[in-house]
Amino acid sequence: MAESDRSPREAGRYAYDGLARLLHERARLSILSSLAAHSEGLLFNDLKLLCSLSDGNLSRHLQTLQEAGLVEVWKGFKRNRPQTLCRITPQGHRRFLDYVTELENVVADAMAARSSTQLDVEPKQISPA
Repeated sequence: MAESDRSPREAGRYAYDGLARLLHERARLSILSSLAAHSEGLLFNDLKLLCSLSDGNLSRHLQTLQEAGLVEVWKGFKRNRPQTLCRITPQGHRRFLDYVTELENVVADAMAARSSTQLDVEPKQISPA
């Protein structure tokens, strides 16, 4: 199909603008997934284990997400030991769900393409000679 033949509806159809780099990075996606699954929040060390991140990597990604208003980080003490609690914010939860919806669109498009490809590539019967 020539570019000029496309309808305005098709322009940008597969741009997936909802896949923001802020959330699309693997470590940040795992952090947000973990925090979304634990609405009460997670202690830093628990989050670190769930996401398989080092202290430094987790700290840096949390800082980025916190600056964007997607997570909250509280530092305090319990039994004279420092503890850091991380929790997804309401805005972060909304953005995460919007992001997941966009990923579902990507998967649906991929599955539709896969189905149409499988229909188009039916093996041809070869008659024995």
